[in-house]
Amino acid sequence: MRAFISADIGALPGIIKVINDLKNTNADLKIVKPENVHMTLKFLGEIDEKRVDEIADVIRNSIRDVSPFTIKLIGLGVFPNMNYMRVLWIGTENAESLGVIAERLENELSTLGFKKEKRKFSPHVTVARVKSIRNTGILQIFLNENKKTDFGGYDVKCIRLKKSVLTPKGPMYSTVKEVFLQ
Repeated sequence: MRAFISADIGALPGIIKVINDLKNTNADLKIVKPENVHMTLKFLGEIDEKRVDEIADVIRNSIRDVSPFTIKLIGLGVFPNMNYMRVLWIGTENAESLGVIAERLENELSTLGFKKEKRKFSPHVTVARVKSIRNTGILQIFLNENKKTDFGGYDVKCIRLKKSVLTPKGPMYSTVKEVFLQ
């Protein structure tokens, strides 16, 4: 199965609003469904379903000594840059604990044969992907107007191992394992 580890955010009112506003820009975007909004901590790729319990143990070890916490979703941005927009994201504040968890996941999963990321973990929530340059000027204005917008807070209480099935209508996610912070 195709899998990743995440903190699910979901359809918060601020996220629904920004998604609707993005649709109104008429830019050529592939917008994430609100119920699929999450913060990826580690993309695993194709895994054998027999490894689920082993990966759940790694998640448990990675969240040791981390209590539930609240992150703030604030500001819109893009990867890689405003002149070549590929991914539109919402930034975070107070996400240091997610960085700790992501680093622990990277280190422990690498001992199980999963490839380490070359890039440092950058906590963000992807809300859309840019498909073409149509109306990117309008999109740039919208992004500049919202680079400090507060989209609300989210209480991180658990980390999930997710299964991703790619379909013509977009990815379908389901939770395989859920590990709660204590």
